[in-house]
Formats: sequence, C-alpha cells, structure tokens
Amino acid sequence: MMPADTRPDAIHRTLDTLWRMESPRLLARIARITGSLDVAEELAQDVLLGALERWPRDGLPDKPAAWLMTAAKHRAIDHLRQRALHARKQNEFGIELELHGADMQGDDAQRLADDDIGDDLLRLLFVACHPALPMESKVALTLRLLGGLSTAEIARAFLQAEPTVAQRIVRAKRTLAKEQVAFEVPRKAELPERLDAVLEVVYLVFNEGYAATSGDDWMRPALCEEALRLGRVLAGLLPTEPEVLGLLALMELQASRMPARTQTDGTPILLPEQNRARWDRLQIQRGLAALDRAQRLGGGGGIYALQAAIAACHARALRMQDTDWPRIAALYAQLAQVLPSPVVELNRAVAVSRAQGAQAGLAIVDALVDVPQLRDYAPLPAVRGDLLQQLGRLDEAREAFIRAATLTGNAREREVLQARADACAGMPPSG
Repeated sequence: MMPADTRPDAIHRTLDTLWRMESPRLLARIARITGSLDVAEELAQDVLLGALERWPRDGLPDKPAAWLMTAAKHRAIDHLRQRALHARKQNEFGIELELHGADMQGDDAQRLADDDIGDDLLRLLFVACHPALPMESKVALTLRLLGGLSTAEIARAFLQAEPTVAQRIVRAKRTLAKEQVAFEVPRKAELPERLDAVLEVVYLVFNEGYAATSGDDWMRPALCEEALRLGRVLAGLLPTEPEVLGLLALMELQASRMPARTQTDGTPILLPEQNRARWDRLQIQRGLAALDRAQRLGGGGGIYALQAAIAACHARALRMQDTDWPRIAALYAQLAQVLPSPVVELNRAVAVSRAQGAQAGLAIVDALVDVPQLRDYAPLPAVRGDLLQQLGRLDEAREAFIRAATLTGNAREREVLQARADACAGMPPSG
C-alpha cells in the first residue's frame, strides 16, 4: 500500500472529500446528543476547523473518519457540560455516560429509550422534515444538511434557480427557530405525515450519486450506498408501507447497473453499450422482491413503484433488444398521471422512440423545448440530439449535443456529449 500524501495541500484535499462524505453523520450524531439542530451545525463546523488546524500540522490520522466522529462527540459532551453548568442540570451528564457504555439517567435517557428509529441519520431526516415546514423547504433543508449536497446541486435537482433554493433553506431554519421546534423523534404513529419528504430526500440523494450533476466523476457511489442503507432501514422500520418498498426496489434495481456504467478510467458507458453480464443479479433479485411486496400491498401505482417497474423492465432484459419498450412507454404514461413533470415526459419520449421510432419520440421532445423548467436542462438537448442523429439530421444533432455539453456541470458527461457532437460532424448523412 502506498503511503499517504502528507503535504498540507494533499491533506486539505483529503479532508474536503472526507468531510463531504462524513459531515451528515457527524451532524446527525451531534444533533442526537445535544437535541439541537442549530447547535449541531455550529459544533460540526468547529470539528472541521479543528481538523483543518491539526491535520496539516500533525499529519493525517490513521482513521480520519473515526477521528472526526470522536471529535464530534467530545464537542457535544463539552457543550452539554457548559449547558449543565449554566442551567444546573447535572442529569444531562447522562449523555456522557452513555457514550462510555454506562447506564443513562434522566430525561435524555428517556428521550433516547423512546426512540423507535435507531439510526442517527434517518432520525435526523425525520426531525428535519417537521410538519411546520412546507414540503419543498423540508426537502431542500434535509438535502443540504444531511444529503451533503451543495445549494447548487439541490437547485439542479429541483430545476430551480440557486438563489431561490438558498432562500428556501434560510427560511426553513428561521421557521424551525421561530416555532421553537424541539429535537424530538416522532413516534411510529407520527411517521407517516413526514414520510413523503423523507422518501423524496433519500430518492434525490440516490439520484445525485447515480448521475452526479457536477464534478469530475460520472457517479458518486458513496451517496448511492448511503441512500440504499437508509432505504433498507426504512423498509425494516415500515415493512408494510408500499412507497417505502417501491423506493427501495427502485434504488436496488438502479444500483445493480453501477458496475457496468463506467470503464476502468471512469469514462461513462451508456445503457445501450453496457455489458449486462456485469449487472449485479443478486441486487436485481432484491429489487424485484421489494417491488413484488409493494405491488401485493396495493402500492403498484405509487410514484416509486412505477419507476421501479420501469427499472425492472430493463433488469429482466438480458440484451438491449429484449427490452419491453412498449411496456416502459405505458408505465411512463401512467407515471405522468400521478407525477406530472416535464422530466417524466422527456423520459417517456425516449421510451416512445424505442417503441415507435425516433420521429415519434422527437415529436414529444420538440413539444418540451420551450418549457421553462427545461430551458437549461442538459438531458433535453442530449435526448433531442440522439433522436436527430438516428434520423440522419446530423447538423441539428451536432448543435443539440454541443448545447447539452455547455449545460451540464459534470465533466464526464460533457466529454461524452462533445464526443457525440464530433461524431456527428464526421459522419456522412443518411438517406
């Protein structure tokens, strides 16, 4: 094993990467201990500053993630000491005893003993998705705090302007502070009213991992793994909730393709060119089983179960030419009824083009060109370019691919789109 790079700039890069991965867990743990989201944010930043000060001086710890978690716990304990000192509530030291394996006492012990969730990050997801907040604010806030996504990434996920999303997050925090929302874990009977927002957050975190909106990598597997872990915990917590099972099925089926989605150097491999022998068949079976349970519980028409059914059509096809495209197009039409969205319609266009021909798909895409939400959405010109290329309209296809390349924030995707544009320039026209 090669020794770690100990140069300060290399250590800073390592910390940046690690912080993006670990900060949601640190935030969740501190919030659980202190009972305050605001305090958790402040102390998590203290941990980051401490690492930035000590690691370049002392060197990278043997277990950097464990170092951060230990520092987070110590910051939380110090905060409780100060709070107990000022408020003369010595029973709050029970939290410290728990961290060292001793029995807990007092109100904190009761609060944690009553906890039905048993997972720090998922617990904080439910807490942040408080009924005092509108749905879009819940999702934006939890994605920012717990999904590790930047405001820009959240804006792209919502197809909205970055300042709009930033203000939404600020207002959400102010609302929680104004309402004096306590850090309390909802009982199982209270979970359903927060479930929709939690599922949407997990879904969007998985999507960002599966197809990163920005950066140098096509995928961010750590985000997919975390979303899958949360989905599995949720399924264990709510085993008869069809939408939970539908989302879990969708993530399992999508994640099964990840080994085949990139070359060894990270270059993306699009669906038609993927080696399906590299798809994870065990994960496909898990996804199909979760989808079957959702359907048997009467949830086959839910937004996640419908998307899982689409993914299942791909998973069952051992070859690209075996794909049941008419079935996929019909499922997208059904999805559009329960989740009206120009993105759903764009995906339906792809399925229709496969089932009925490129011209039929292009008619749907052209109707979306002037939709404001898709004006700067890279997949729209990318799909249009693909269909134009199939029809032999190469000059138009090249312009569409170039447009898509300028819109994407992902470096790998930009390379693929530019290569497709170049290919159109070098191809003889058909006809």
